[in-house]
Amino acid sequence: MPKVTAEYREARRDEIIDAALRAFSAKGLSGTSMADVIAESGLSAGAIYGHFAGKRELFAAVAVRTLQSRRLEVDAQQAGGHVLTPGEVVATVLRGMRDSFDTRLLVQLWADAAADPTILDSIGAPLGFVLDAFGASVRPWFEAHPECTDGDTDAAIARLVPIMLALGQGFMIQRQIFAEFDDEAYLASVREILPH
Repeated sequence: MPKVTAEYREARRDEIIDAALRAFSAKGLSGTSMADVIAESGLSAGAIYGHFAGKRELFAAVAVRTLQSRRLEVDAQQAGGHVLTPGEVVATVLRGMRDSFDTRLLVQLWADAAADPTILDSIGAPLGFVLDAFGASVRPWFEAHPECTDGDTDAAIARLVPIMLALGQGFMIQRQIFAEFDDEAYLASVREILPH
């Protein structure tokens, strides 16, 4: 039997994550079963479970990959010394999430996590990634504006990142429940209210 390479395993994992994202987008997080993901992927149950223990782990992988893509967008915009303000970081991430991911899934996940501690435990890694990514993304701005740090850049970042996350959550929730929600007006306001 031929040996499976790391590249092959990674490609198969990506294929499963793609299928899971399609299934979650079609049926929502709660409405999607592992059988749906298996059917969407066209792979065997063994192939899926060889990479992921279950639906929550699979959704966490979908979330992390999506968030990594947003982080790469921010990094690309900051390449060459261009420093984004905290509001521009949030706007970049939210536009990317809106345009590439069904944000209803995140709203559903947050609601489920609030009611079920096991779900909250399973999304710890993606939440940690978000907090770390926001912190790393605004660090260049704070380093360029030491007057906004009270002498402690890490503390200034630690105070701001939960606010950035809350603004992101507010964006995703409000665009689902308010018919007249204006994405661009919200994002413009985010850029104005955060340090700039």
